Amino acid sequence: MNVTPLDQLAERIRGRLCRYGIMGAGYVGLPLAVAFARRGVQVTCFEVDEAKVAAIRAGRSYVGDVAAADLAACVEAGTLTATLDMSQLAEMDVVSICVPTPLSKSHDPDVSYVDAATRSLERVLRPGQLVILESTTYPGMTEEFLLPRLQATGLTLGRDFALAFSPERVDPGNPRFGVANTPKVVGGVDALSSRLTCDFYAVAIGRLHVVSSARAAEMAKLLENTFRSVNIALVNEVAQMCERLRLEVGEVIEAAATKPFGFMRFNPGPGIGGHCIPLDPMYLSWKLRSLDYRARFIELAQDINMGMPRYVAERVARALNDRQQSLKGSRVLVLGVAYKRDVDDVRESPALEVLRLLREMGAEVTYCDPHVPTVTVRDVFLRAVPFSAEALACADAVVIATDHRAFDWDLVGQCAPLIIDTRGVVPPARVRGTLVPLSGPSVHGPAVPTQVLPLPVVPPVVPAPGRAARG
Repeated sequence: MNVTPLDQLAERIRGRLCRYGIMGAGYVGLPLAVAFARRGVQVTCFEVDEAKVAAIRAGRSYVGDVAAADLAACVEAGTLTATLDMSQLAEMDVVSICVPTPLSKSHDPDVSYVDAATRSLERVLRPGQLVILESTTYPGMTEEFLLPRLQATGLTLGRDFALAFSPERVDPGNPRFGVANTPKVVGGVDALSSRLTCDFYAVAIGRLHVVSSARAAEMAKLLENTFRSVNIALVNEVAQMCERLRLEVGEVIEAAATKPFGFMRFNPGPGIGGHCIPLDPMYLSWKLRSLDYRARFIELAQDINMGMPRYVAERVARALNDRQQSLKGSRVLVLGVAYKRDVDDVRESPALEVLRLLREMGAEVTYCDPHVPTVTVRDVFLRAVPFSAEALACADAVVIATDHRAFDWDLVGQCAPLIIDTRGVVPPARVRGTLVPLSGPSVHGPAVPTQVLPLPVVPPVVPAPGRAARG
């Protein structure tokens, strides 16, 4: 009986002797690396960012979901390292591609990072390797983009190498679900690829769900986030409806959510953010356009969600106008610029668009975020101001864009003269000035003048520094 290179790989996986390479050590790759390194697997992170390589080698975590102590322990134990040298991919038995897959300016898929990773693999691919794409992409990319290029090396799928797609399911800041206990979908290009991928992931992940193909796994990932995008768009539109009907959308959602069946709660907000929800549905829409099909739900949801920052900015302008103030020249403090609560992730954050729009409309804008000390908005570098009663009272309007737990909402209610609450977190009973919810009528506190305090010293706006290389 002939023993193939993939038979030998299967033995190495079963004996936990396989070497694991992860291309891209960011929000997806680094948690994956630590999860496997803690199980005794030899893991190497492949990066193009020298700062990330240095941080990993020093045991310093730059990803919120990876505890520095866990990373340092893996590095000290010798199960985790990092390198800039892509030629070392030849030494790996399993390789996961966890690089970014953003959108281009025309909202088409930008697969340049996957292309670069594939080029690195093509140069060193050898018999006995399993390649797994984790980066989100359109249905068919694993088979149509990666497979032909790997086969062009002269190696044979099913004998020399295996190929699968297994989408990442990272939820930054989620204390309950991480890599190990989040079910993982696996779709191999062939049956052997699925089996080897499951055998490998079972080393560190508790539950696996196998689908019939890589294409099905790719579609499943897009469905997950398209579902969320469409439902968020629905409640965002309902919020705008409620404003015109002079209803408070939070009260309406709270009532609907008491139904014990047939209703799933989603909450409105200033827009959508993160790497997945704003981008993933557009990969599906793009693919379907090539098949002469228009994904109408996706396009409508995208229009509504991407329009929410402007809706918020206009609510600020109207709220100031009701107080006989102009937005132009007014001091506006934005609370939170991360895309979700209690994380430092600003990828696609709607708060950045709110900042940009308010600045363009003439407001003097500052922001406060305990997790994001600096941010760049359209090539303008901003530094966070401290959260304080003085900063709140000195602003003409305070916009709540991200509901970090570090913020004291009672203090916001007591000190801010005008609050535009896009997250529904300020208790109306604690408001002294005016509270403007995302929808519905404003809430006015007692006629007690807000204390006028000196304007806090705000660091100057300076041009953005050069962007760091992306890994």
